[in-house]
Amino acid sequence: MSWDRLVLTPGSVTRLFDIPGLATHARGLKSTAEALYLRDHVLEQLELANIDDDEQRTRARRTIVVVGASYSGTELTVQLHALADAAAQQLGFDPTTVRFLLLDMAEQVMPEVGERLGAAAMRVLRERGVDVRLGTTLKEVHSDHVVLSDDSRVDTHTVAWVTGVTGAPLIANLGLETERGRLKVQADLQVPGLPDVFAAGDAAAVPDLTQPGKITPPTAQHAIRQGKVLARNVAASLGHGTKKTYKHRDMGLVVDLGPGHAVANPLNVHLSGMPAKVVARAYHLYAIPRFVNRWAVSLAYLTDAVFDRSVVSMGLSTQADANFSTSEGIPMPRVH
Repeated sequence: MSWDRLVLTPGSVTRLFDIPGLATHARGLKSTAEALYLRDHVLEQLELANIDDDEQRTRARRTIVVVGASYSGTELTVQLHALADAAAQQLGFDPTTVRFLLLDMAEQVMPEVGERLGAAAMRVLRERGVDVRLGTTLKEVHSDHVVLSDDSRVDTHTVAWVTGVTGAPLIANLGLETERGRLKVQADLQVPGLPDVFAAGDAAAVPDLTQPGKITPPTAQHAIRQGKVLARNVAASLGHGTKKTYKHRDMGLVVDLGPGHAVANPLNVHLSGMPAKVVARAYHLYAIPRFVNRWAVSLAYLTDAVFDRSVVSMGLSTQADANFSTSEGIPMPRVH
């Protein structure tokens, strides 16, 4: 297939490591199918624990291990905690019997938000009884337990792997220069030495002009903005308009920490608790395209505030739908 301009935007895949049993027994949060399956799996384990007559197995079913204390892992932990509280109320068991273990090799939770907001997030986690273990990760994963990097054993039937993403496997096979698993590009999103080739999004290591020496993180916000610049620059390369470099204005971060809690730093103003919750919800609504979609999500927020959280299984995703692909981040031998 011939082309005039080549645009590489294959996105990212879950970053896996060669940990025995990880790809088989852990679950991710990269796709909607994975998220739906994980939710249903947690509810199923809580329901089974309620009727299981084996005390050790009951404790394992009520133990949830989340690996990755960045945005996604921290938000997932507190949201699953809220789901478990709702399930306890409806199924009639003590919510304190559900144990949450959050692991990360980092020195603090959510290092992206800075020490102050990271400490606020840690307080929320501690208040909710989450066992946060920093400097710790998985060594082995089995169907009914995990072995941690400190050689301790934790009995569990639920392991969520939320340690970030890496560029799609295509990137490693192009023979081009990469940075942290992503295709290196210039600030105008062109691949160095190949003026007719462009890349953006999670698969591209785009220079962060606001922080020299760094690259933009793989987030939806950057991907959307880069897409607009990329389209403009492709057109400019064909003689329509002028090209520009990608430079974003950092408006701050918002992290939802479950019912009544959040942390945020809009325009570098550090907020936590209910004020941060309001900012987080307002930003999410602002980012949603079309008024009708904002209206629908607003009603969902209102429903959550007035009524108990639903603990009905969706049944829309199977284990096969939610399996990790062995090619997603684990080095595989090449066949020549």
